[in-house]
Amino acid sequence: MKELTIAATVENIETVTEFVNAQLELTDCPIRAQMQIDIAIDELFGNIAHYAYNPEVGNATVRVEVSEDPLAVIVTFIDNGIPYDPLRKDDPDITLSAEEREIGGLGIYLVKKSMDEISYEYKNGQNILKIKKNI
Repeated sequence: MKELTIAATVENIETVTEFVNAQLELTDCPIRAQMQIDIAIDELFGNIAHYAYNPEVGNATVRVEVSEDPLAVIVTFIDNGIPYDPLRKDDPDITLSAEEREIGGLGIYLVKKSMDEISYEYKNGQNILKIKKNI
């Protein structure tokens, strides 16, 4: 398991992505799975940066683990910000046109659809969001 604690800012999304990708390279992760994980990082870490501590800036921890059976990557996002479970938000109605759809929710919907598992809990004053991608 590898862990990175960093200021939860939009500017650090690239650093977090590079950190996770370095771990993915060690597992011979297929490029498609890596791209899906990168999109999830952008969405999830971006949400932490925008909303967890607003208007202040706090830290977030990103943990990367590899499980063996089945071979999978688990990325955990931990912050001490405002409690928020993005999984409780209703999925957007993707049958509507972009003009008819409500703003927001599409990013987390894409994460839900592209990951094999996603979970959230609020524990000991921390938001803990895990995504799992089988590789």
